[in-house]
Amino acid sequence: MNIKTCILIVSMFIPAVFPAFPVSLEELAGPERAALLRNGEIISQVQLKTPRPVLVPNHTAVRTLTGEIERTLNPGIIVETLSLYKKPGGTGGTNTGEEFAGSWTGEERRDLYNEALTISSLAGIQYYSASRKAMRTFYETSAVINNPEAKQPIPDPAYAVPPENIVIYARQKDLTFGDNIYRYEYRAGTDFLIFTQENLTAMNVGIINAVGKNRLRSVVAVLDAGDSLLIYAASMAKASAFPGLGERIGNSFTNRTKAILLWFTGKADKVFG
Repeated sequence: MNIKTCILIVSMFIPAVFPAFPVSLEELAGPERAALLRNGEIISQVQLKTPRPVLVPNHTAVRTLTGEIERTLNPGIIVETLSLYKKPGGTGGTNTGEEFAGSWTGEERRDLYNEALTISSLAGIQYYSASRKAMRTFYETSAVINNPEAKQPIPDPAYAVPPENIVIYARQKDLTFGDNIYRYEYRAGTDFLIFTQENLTAMNVGIINAVGKNRLRSVVAVLDAGDSLLIYAASMAKASAFPGLGERIGNSFTNRTKAILLWFTGKADKVFG
């Protein structure tokens, strides 16, 4: 048996024997926030004046990425959310060198990654509109496209092994901000999955250019915390300086983020349920 054959055989088993040693929720979020999250609370923060990320988990990959976005974008609005997904049947544990009870397997990580790639399933999801005081459709249509120029719809991608980094493009018709093209980047590590979104077209509210092209970055980071998943979501934007528009956009992003989290929870239920 040659070396290449041995490597291939070993690599076939890597996803199945993936048990990791995730950091505890308390280490990732801090004891006070961890207690709130375990009680079912969603922690949110909206900043409109000299904003900076304040809810970022204690995780190198997430801190590095959010720091880079903040420096390059210099946003005028930051909306952050921390929430917890408790794995069904999770028993928790401590990082003592033995397998962390409840840590995700390679198969679960792969399936969760592929579920997050189903951009088409975002079509029709609902969020609470603060201005209308009623539920409203978020994306009327949503599809992966071949590239930003041709804009031809293609099937949602899926991978047998999550790549460390990929980029896909999507066309999504938002009933608030119009029909736009987005760049999505997916990053995968042993104990994390990170998804980012960037607008490649201007986002308009009626005739008002609310967010110029390339001026929105949204991040969803999913961190394995043993018996649960810590989910950090952030939207950073440079919005137009119309009076009151920043506050309106901040409230909108907060409610829309909660809709994305609910969508993701449904995906996680399929994987861990």
